[in-house]
Amino acid sequence: MEELKNIHKVSLEKFYKIFNTTEQGLSSLEANKRLEKIGKNILVTKKKNSMIINYLKQFSNFFAILLLVGSILAFLANHLYPGEGNLYIGIALLIVVVLNATFTFIQEYQSEKIMESFKKMLPSEVSVLRDNKRVKILAENLVPGDVIFLEEGDKIPADARILESNGMKVDHASITGESEPQLRKNIPTHNNILESRNVLFSGTLVQTGNGKAVVYGIGMNTQIGKIVKLTKETKSVKSPLHKEINHFIKIISRIAIILGIIFFLVSLFLGNKATASLVFAIGIIVANVPEGLLPTVTLSLSMAAKRMAKKKALIKNLESVETLGSTTIICTDKTGTLTENKMRIETIFMNTKEFGIDEPNLKDKIGVSHLIETMSLCNNAYINHKGEHFGDPTETALIKFANTQNNVDSLTNKHKRLRESPFDSKTKRMITYNKYKKGIRAHLKGAPEVILEKCNKIRINQKVRKLTKKDKTLIINKYKEIASRGERVLGFAYKDIKTVKSPEKEYIFTGLVGMIDPPRKEVPMALKDCKTAGIKVIMITGDHPLTAEAIARKVGIINKNAKSNIMLGDELTKISSNKLKAFLKKDNILFARTAPAQKLQIVKALQAMGEVVTVTGDGVNDAPALKNADMGVAMGVIGTEVAREASDMVLMDDNFATIVSAIEEGRTIFENIKKFIAYILTSNVPEILPFIAFVALGLPLPLTIILILTIDLGTDLLPALGLGSEKPETDVMTKKPRSRKERLLTKNLLFRSYGIIGVIQAAAGFATYFFILYSGGWVWGQTLATDSLLYMRAISGFFASVIIAQIADVLICRTKRESIFKTGIIKNKLILLGILTEILLVFFIVYVPIGNKFFGTAPLSLLELSISIPFALLIFFGDELRKKLIRNNNKFVLKYLTW
Repeated sequence: MEELKNIHKVSLEKFYKIFNTTEQGLSSLEANKRLEKIGKNILVTKKKNSMIINYLKQFSNFFAILLLVGSILAFLANHLYPGEGNLYIGIALLIVVVLNATFTFIQEYQSEKIMESFKKMLPSEVSVLRDNKRVKILAENLVPGDVIFLEEGDKIPADARILESNGMKVDHASITGESEPQLRKNIPTHNNILESRNVLFSGTLVQTGNGKAVVYGIGMNTQIGKIVKLTKETKSVKSPLHKEINHFIKIISRIAIILGIIFFLVSLFLGNKATASLVFAIGIIVANVPEGLLPTVTLSLSMAAKRMAKKKALIKNLESVETLGSTTIICTDKTGTLTENKMRIETIFMNTKEFGIDEPNLKDKIGVSHLIETMSLCNNAYINHKGEHFGDPTETALIKFANTQNNVDSLTNKHKRLRESPFDSKTKRMITYNKYKKGIRAHLKGAPEVILEKCNKIRINQKVRKLTKKDKTLIINKYKEIASRGERVLGFAYKDIKTVKSPEKEYIFTGLVGMIDPPRKEVPMALKDCKTAGIKVIMITGDHPLTAEAIARKVGIINKNAKSNIMLGDELTKISSNKLKAFLKKDNILFARTAPAQKLQIVKALQAMGEVVTVTGDGVNDAPALKNADMGVAMGVIGTEVAREASDMVLMDDNFATIVSAIEEGRTIFENIKKFIAYILTSNVPEILPFIAFVALGLPLPLTIILILTIDLGTDLLPALGLGSEKPETDVMTKKPRSRKERLLTKNLLFRSYGIIGVIQAAAGFATYFFILYSGGWVWGQTLATDSLLYMRAISGFFASVIIAQIADVLICRTKRESIFKTGIIKNKLILLGILTEILLVFFIVYVPIGNKFFGTAPLSLLELSISIPFALLIFFGDELRKKLIRNNNKFVLKYLTW
């Protein structure tokens, strides 16, 4: 219905007709009929699958299917050829699939809490007028037309129109983004329903006072219901890392399957049995697929998340750690994020002069006592017996300052309040009427231009005289000057009267007060780091553009001498998407007077331009933007639960500088993941070539499948984790954000792993393998039984040589540009532990009888074990040369050997 859009503006008589109700509310019979027809007052979230169904879904992705097929084939091969280790291969592959599925399920389970948090915003019970009696009912049984009663501390259960308000103030921050509690009235005060004082919104909180209202919107037909609907419709954006891992898995898996099929067919062509060829194909697939990749990535991200938690950044979605590193734009709030969220008095203007609050002997200045009186008495903030301050931030700042100049309790006790005309957005002023010995004094505070309109006199020093046009011009100019510094300005006045019904005119102007929410000290440096790192920062705030611009210049979002580009919320609503994109391409931009819901519009426009967007938020209305952003960052101190649940990261200190620290961590993790991918891929070559040699050259198989799995899941895992915890290289925050087109798996990385390092590792393995065979009297073409001592020693030598070469590989993977000698060979303790584990595992497999029996291996001599060392040294010092050439900007190396 069209009239529901303006339900706050229609007369109460018409309102009652629309909803077929009265100020006495509904009868129980009528309420039950409506409940049956309309439904319950609940927020409908998407139908949830059972946890078992969600868990089983994790086994349907390509990687899981590939490993499951490999596991089934291994069990089949074990059935056909028992006792050859295929059973252990099948079990190992199955464990990998279960581990990967469990990690993914846990992450998705956490994200499902977003919608559930909306429901927590509604109360369980509500006081309602039924059958002309005040009774308590379940909030979910409310219907349109019900009359409800609200007290201080109550959560509002539905959208409703005010019938009575007794000093009732409501915290609407979660819906509209307004930081201060809003006074409620029973008459419309604005065309926009969100700003009108005669309505209440579901999920908000009564801070002070009490009142009565009639319900017009329940469940999904409320303002919060619209946000739930929008959040449901807003798709979560897959992180860049998620896309990259999937891309990497697809390529590697395709290589594995294609090679498996090719060599299965080749094996058949060469006359091998189908079953033997199948076992061979399984070996090729197992050798190519990096089974330990996903657990390694997940554990590395978990370690990064723990490091970030120490820096007050709580990561909820592990993959989002890396997303921060690829961020190109940060859309940030102002209050509490860039600033301290603590209003304080900065400037006083009286006697036509400006004073700082640190002015010596300010208390002794003539005229300040009148200003302090109005600050103290025209104020609803208070100080309890413990010295704690309560009230909205602006009034609390006034009372804190006033108490340093005079005893506020003494003033309020001495001059009792007789009446109050509260502040609202229409009048932009507050008046209190207080008792004095000689009668009544009215104290007035509010917007300077409003205060000046009500004044005809001015107090300068001890004299009161007529307020001239010249005085007004001076005051207005001073007001603009103070506001341009980022301060919020209030005007103050008073007059002595005989009755509280005195008209609002003929006041005596006493002065102006400028307040500021100061920028956090660490923010300017953090913003400077953002610019160095090629990240653009955009402020989105509901504040006045003058205040927003002043803060933006102070912290460095807008360059001090540059022209600012400011767009207001009203303009944002009307602008076309093309014009918005053109505006977003400009420098020194900010959005002022915007509603939190408009963040989603800005975020989508930026993403359409190809940007990776991190957005901050704290209210319910921020949830869609936080969810849609590439990286949603919620405030942990002032943020709502819904905002925290919709986000990927929660700032436990609400500090912008924490985001910048997290970005450095995010950039590092991408580089580190690339490092351990480069590391684990190299061993694929010495794992694949033995099978090719087995089929093409008729050699005894140089490396068994069970030893391949030992490399992939045993010796590779800890060193790869060590690479995941590597500290950032010195230039990580001087580079531009990585392009969306930049891949984890590049041609150069493949060439480096498969064409250079992997080949050297395979050469080391074959050198040892042939040395042992020929030393033992083997001749070309001779077959060896798998349980013969010579064969077991040969495969032991091949395996040990690959591990020794991998030790050199993990050391060179620690840096891409810097020399390992500069970084420090022994600084990464996890890599040292990984290397020690590799050595111990080789010792167990090669020299311990239990290991020999399980893996089909045999002990080696020291000479046989040392054959691979020259190959390891070639890998180590060859890469040191490559890094030196990169640092010297060698064009060939930069183009072909940089990964």
